[in-house]
Amino acid sequence: MKQKVIHTSGIRKTAIARATLRPGKGVIRINGLLLDHYSTELRRLKIKEALLLAGDVVKKVDIKVNVKGGGPNAQAEAIRLAIARALAEYDSKLKDIYLEYDRQLLVADTRRKEQRKPLHHGKARAKKQTSYR
Repeated sequence: MKQKVIHTSGIRKTAIARATLRPGKGVIRINGLLLDHYSTELRRLKIKEALLLAGDVVKKVDIKVNVKGGGPNAQAEAIRLAIARALAEYDSKLKDIYLEYDRQLLVADTRRKEQRKPLHHGKARAKKQTSYR
């Protein structure tokens, strides 16, 4: 297989993750930190889902991810999407595995926060309380 570098991105709400995959020894870095030292255990597990499904392919590549914007959960989901897309491009067999397991691994979730309406209180759908008596 040709030695190639793959660039992909993942988006969730306002979080944007850019992943660079290159042949290596299985090192995964997120914003310069090793995956084992990144954020909380739950968020690491969410990111590792894509890696566990890939199996031995992960041991042959190094993945470097830069992520910014959004909250911690949105960042974890953006990272997961970027890594899964990179691995699917590296090994075409993984695309079917990812789609069968969870479509969100390859397709971005486009939902956003609903905008606040003018003359309404605070939230998007909150209205002024009225008294009928």
